[in-house]
Amino acid sequence: MARGFLVVVSGPSGVGKSSILGGVLSATPSEFSTSATTRRPRAGEVDGVHYHFITRADFEARIDAGEVLEWAEYGGNLYGTLRSEVVPVLEVGRNVVLDIENEGAKQIRSTFPEAVLIFVRPPSLEELESRLRGRGDTSDRDIDRRLAVAADQMREAESIYDHIVLNEDLDAAIGRVLDILAELNPDQP
Repeated sequence: MARGFLVVVSGPSGVGKSSILGGVLSATPSEFSTSATTRRPRAGEVDGVHYHFITRADFEARIDAGEVLEWAEYGGNLYGTLRSEVVPVLEVGRNVVLDIENEGAKQIRSTFPEAVLIFVRPPSLEELESRLRGRGDTSDRDIDRRLAVAADQMREAESIYDHIVLNEDLDAAIGRVLDILAELNPDQP
């Protein structure tokens, strides 16, 4: 049986990653990897479903033992991808999909060089701003911050990612990611 591929899908906040991932995961035998974090669960979050909630000491021990493929610290909490969530799935021939940022993608490239990295970009920063404003749940200050981060991510994307997918049309973007996965696994449905 062929080994699966580790696939990173990244892109700016508001670009449509969740919608693209939903389409890809419903159409392929790929699995989404549940991240680990040291933050406390929020109301309604379930350990092992939304995140693996672990202590900071446990997380740091796992980093030291090489059990974390990529990680970052946000707001005083650690977030990352556990090797135990990825390798067993790959070994049975299924792809594993990660939704992580540029820094995590760089770490994956280093720790898992055979991974396939895909960056989803908006048609323009103006369109991304329109999408963020259309959500109606983001402050002007947060939109400005996200747009600045997006501009940096987009500038850096060419040097990190194997594929750049334009999300101008959601169905076309899902189709492009499915085409990339089909090229990796021509025998999978």
